[in-house]
Amino acid sequence: MCRLFGLSSTPLRACATFWLLEAPDSLTEQSRREPDGTGLGHYVTDGQPLVYKAPIAAYEDRCFAAEAKHTESTTFIAHVRYASTGGLAKRNTHPFEQDGRLFAHNGVVEGLDLLEAHLGPDMSLVHGETDSERVFALITREIRANGGDIEAGLSSALRWVAAELPLYALNIILITADGLWALRYPDTHELHVLAREPGGDELNHCGSDGRIHVRCTDLATKAALVVASEPMDDDPSWQLMNPGELLHAGPNCSMTTRLILPDPPAHRLTLADLHPEAAASQRANP
Repeated sequence: MCRLFGLSSTPLRACATFWLLEAPDSLTEQSRREPDGTGLGHYVTDGQPLVYKAPIAAYEDRCFAAEAKHTESTTFIAHVRYASTGGLAKRNTHPFEQDGRLFAHNGVVEGLDLLEAHLGPDMSLVHGETDSERVFALITREIRANGGDIEAGLSSALRWVAAELPLYALNIILITADGLWALRYPDTHELHVLAREPGGDELNHCGSDGRIHVRCTDLATKAALVVASEPMDDDPSWQLMNPGELLHAGPNCSMTTRLILPDPPAHRLTLADLHPEAAASQRANP
């Protein structure tokens, strides 16, 4: 299953060290898995996005997997991919960038022919083969149509997807230089949030399978909000997001939530409905 991670300490910048795909299992075991990719996105001091990503298969060179990435930003997004739609290529690796925003997705959305027809000329935003990038293009279009209002654009785009397209899961994280948005939908996969107050321990989070690990000494003195596919430590303050809930982390790590998708998908898929590669990518431990 893909892993999502997002962090916001806006308006303060934090220095974090990321390790991706750190799991200690053998290459022999990894070679049984789907091709995957790994990526990290953040913002430099002038507010421009910077993305480092690479398509990595378990049987290939793991230099990037072993490399620690030292970055400083107000917001971060990280993703570990198990391919369900689109082959092993950088253009299909998360996070994606459009209009200065960064986006990553965990799940499967089908009916891509219908989505492409709905996008029309806005398919020019899409450079790969994934369902995720096409959903992001719809979000980008709806944000533009709503005068740059990100929450309104997300709500409009995701309600259309939920009503019109067959989907298995649509967990997403979207960041800008000064904000983070996250959605869990429906209840297929978990998505957790942790609001950290300043004055505690340094942030040192590691997922249960070790595939995403982040350490940030700055956050012993700065507030932060963390969103992840699973609780990444034993802090009892982790909260499971509700299905259909859109979360926004704004300035000073203020957090608001709103239920934008109260109903299940109109065309909900099960694992049995997915082709074998997609089904394998969605299991908890592929």
